Amino acid sequence: MNQALFLNSVLQEKIWGGDHLKAYGYDLPSDKVGEYWAISAHPHGVSTIANGEFKGMTLDKLYAEHRELFGDSEETVFPLLTKILDANDWLSVQVHPDNAYGAKHEGELGKTECWYIISAEPGAEIVYGHTAKSRQELAQMIEDGNWDDLLTKVPVKAGQFYHVPSGTMHAVGAGIVILETQQSSDTTYRVYDFDRRDKEGNLRELHIQQSIDVLTIPGDKLPDNKVVTEKFEGADLSTLVKSEFFDVFKWVINGSHDFTKNAIYTLVSVLEGEGELEIEGQSVKIKKGNHFILPSTVENWRISGHLEMIASNPTK
Repeated sequence: MNQALFLNSVLQEKIWGGDHLKAYGYDLPSDKVGEYWAISAHPHGVSTIANGEFKGMTLDKLYAEHRELFGDSEETVFPLLTKILDANDWLSVQVHPDNAYGAKHEGELGKTECWYIISAEPGAEIVYGHTAKSRQELAQMIEDGNWDDLLTKVPVKAGQFYHVPSGTMHAVGAGIVILETQQSSDTTYRVYDFDRRDKEGNLRELHIQQSIDVLTIPGDKLPDNKVVTEKFEGADLSTLVKSEFFDVFKWVINGSHDFTKNAIYTLVSVLEGEGELEIEGQSVKIKKGNHFILPSTVENWRISGHLEMIASNPTK
């Protein structure tokens, strides 16, 4: 199979969501859409193949039945999940477990993730890390509700990147749209939710003991998030992170660039612009809001136009 797999995917309404994702051409069911699970084989929101011989097949089924498209990967489940998030309000302050804790307590992968900031309103912030130096101090500060001293807030702007390993205290703040690459997991432990209530008037569940179990100590032990960019005629290619679970890249095309496969398969999300994807002389138009997989059977491709994209691949 020598073509990209384009995807139709699932919108998720959230208490903190908004309507910014309509800019990507998605038909929003409300003004509280928080997430578009753009490339997903997770049972809570599965993508469907939109083109070619596998059109209409879900990604989880394709991965199970045609492992040759994924380099004959031995991973039990499709390992990655790509989302676009619209934080119209603060997300809960939260943490995710690692693989061992996730498997033992939740029956699924842990969750290391990363964020590319697509847009951020003036003054927008994230929570990224915490100040506790011991698990005892962490538990006491949570019990006391001493959030101002415990949580580390960081101002953000468009174009920044943050790697969020499992165990990291984090939250996306109001007025931010991000592209998130993560392990395929939906396990989230809420530490604090600003005492807000859902549409039924109930406080949302917190997971204090699980959070204390899995949070990294000390909480200021964070990645350096250093981005490395190579400039070519017609393209700037940046490495955002190379990690245990995934590599993530930013591709900015202003002209054209020829790519050669250097991973078992590649996930691509178009954030801005339009252009063409050419594989073995066959071209297809691509534009903002498109998401596709370049399977392991595609060895070379060319991208032309004026585009900004985030690409990723599993490292196992």
